[in-house]
Amino acid sequence: MLRTNPPRVSVIIPAYNSMPELTKCVTSVMEQTLGLDKIEIIAVDDGSTDGTADELDRLARTCPSLRVVHQPNSGGAGGPRNTGLDRAGGDYVFFLDSDDYLGPDALRRMVAMADENRTDVVLGKMVSVGGRAVPTAVFSHNQPRTDVFSSAAYRTLGCWKLFRRSLIERLDLRFPPFRNCEDKPFTAAAFLNADGISVVADYDCYYSRNRQNGNNLTLTAADLVHRMDGTRLCFETVARYLEPGPRRDQIMRRHVEWELCGPLRALLPKESEQQARERFYPQFRDWALSYVTEGVFQQLAPQDRLIVHLLRADRYEDLITVARHAKEDAARGNVVDKGRVYWCHPFFRDPVKAVPDACFDATDRLPVRHELAEAAWTGDGGVLRLAGHARIESLGALEPTTRLILRPRGFPHPDIRVPVTVRTSSHQPDDQATGFLVEVDLSTVDSGAPLGAGVWDLHLDVRAKGVSRTVRLRQAGTDANGRRTAPPRREVGATTARPFFTPYGNFSLDVRRTEDEPVCHVTGIVWDTSAPGTLVVSGRLADDATGRPGPTALRAEGDSGSVREVPLRYAPDGGGTGFTARLPVRRLPPGRWTLTLRTDEPNSRIPVPPLKGLTGTRWFRAARLGRPYYAKPLPRGSKGAVVLRVAPVGLTAALRRRLGRHGSGSRP
Repeated sequence: MLRTNPPRVSVIIPAYNSMPELTKCVTSVMEQTLGLDKIEIIAVDDGSTDGTADELDRLARTCPSLRVVHQPNSGGAGGPRNTGLDRAGGDYVFFLDSDDYLGPDALRRMVAMADENRTDVVLGKMVSVGGRAVPTAVFSHNQPRTDVFSSAAYRTLGCWKLFRRSLIERLDLRFPPFRNCEDKPFTAAAFLNADGISVVADYDCYYSRNRQNGNNLTLTAADLVHRMDGTRLCFETVARYLEPGPRRDQIMRRHVEWELCGPLRALLPKESEQQARERFYPQFRDWALSYVTEGVFQQLAPQDRLIVHLLRADRYEDLITVARHAKEDAARGNVVDKGRVYWCHPFFRDPVKAVPDACFDATDRLPVRHELAEAAWTGDGGVLRLAGHARIESLGALEPTTRLILRPRGFPHPDIRVPVTVRTSSHQPDDQATGFLVEVDLSTVDSGAPLGAGVWDLHLDVRAKGVSRTVRLRQAGTDANGRRTAPPRREVGATTARPFFTPYGNFSLDVRRTEDEPVCHVTGIVWDTSAPGTLVVSGRLADDATGRPGPTALRAEGDSGSVREVPLRYAPDGGGTGFTARLPVRRLPPGRWTLTLRTDEPNSRIPVPPLKGLTGTRWFRAARLGRPYYAKPLPRGSKGAVVLRVAPVGLTAALRRRLGRHGSGSRP
């Protein structure tokens, strides 16, 4: 097969003594629905001795898209991955371990997600085969565009993801020569510099399995000597790309928990006394002193806080004692004192050990088991009935001081606290009072006034034995289709209240003035990758749009007063009526253009909001001697509408950039 265009994806497979799993791994890529004309497979045999090399050569004879590289053994997966990266030519790179395999539609879905949302990294849902641990939290729902600060993506630093190759080359990313933890610094750097991250959660993309012979690197190179270099590089990577502050603390916490405290507890006591004291302990202590700020420390569980405290205080003997007895001490339970809950570790309030109480404070870490079982309007008015159950683990019955909290999202207003009725719950086997019932009258809930316009997130202040824990009110359970059904929107006085569940199952209220209630919702604004300079706007009619005139055209209005319009095309989308419009921005004269949707109602304009992720684009105008033009979004204009600037690219600047690219080093 003669390839006429660059591949969309380069799949890199490092292979060392990978039989018999290797065959299924490679064929799963050959059978991708994306098509072999859009895929190159680069399999790197890292000095195998078990027939892996022969099997790769055999498969290559059947598949022109498969390139096989044979090299001496490098001792880890990083070396062959780097060999593959040096040869990759795809728009995207996907790393596939030779133990694992892909779902047939995996690459097509991930590439489409990256293309549509212009994201640099895509996570495909992982599936465990044979009990191998895989991440689950990040795959609760599809996430078209997110980042490491607002998702659970950073909890999975394995490199089994789709990366935009230009990101890898811009950062000059390569894998360090470590036997374990070599992929964590690579993925961390990509995450922290990515222009958006996507998650494909509605399809089983990546099947992770253990080898039959048990020689996975994660098992055979699991001791401390193989972890320390990778851990050090993880900390240095975060410090390099994030300024000190809450954002760095949020990311650094992951490494403190998983790369510092966890291995120290599990592995340090297994080392010889000399190795533990002289080689590994000083490194762990240096990380605790250098990277565990007070912001990180406060976020840790008591077991980790105690370890960090002993490291900082240079108490090696006590640290080894804590690590050796970690499992039995974790089950010692808690004690309640003056509204705080403390871990009953033997060091707690031992005058000889003199460890601060803050190291044992578990109040904010106690699990709150709760569920919103019922949410419904009562009667014809604005009374919302909410019922469910809640308890703070190990603390018994709820107190009558438990409250529902309505908290404003993104606008100034005090929390609104509503008393609940505590009752016996069938979910508690010993008939303790763990049920709650509350009826919220939206017309009077704010100290006799109606609930104001805005989005209100509902929380529950759960109280037991003088301890208070506030959690988001949520419904974990779904129906057979994986959905949650919120009560319908309802008019309450001069406002319309729309209850809804977030993708995580959290319950919220969207309250708007009735006259401001939109007739439609814009759901997407992207540049058409197949038609340069063409903007595609998509949306759907609101659920209650019946009887109100819907939009009929996408309107671009220039600063000079000139107008261009394109019609909307409607089609049922399963959740209402969807529409799209294609605006050839390349045909607009230079200037600033405000985008709105026009209805047949006189002077009715619906702003097209500047959705997150819309970037600029370029094209050439043949009628103007092939001169390049660009369009880019500006800060929103009147009434929140997106504004595009259309202009020719400055020829001097374009030439300077082009010359700069050609002279900026050996890598393309």
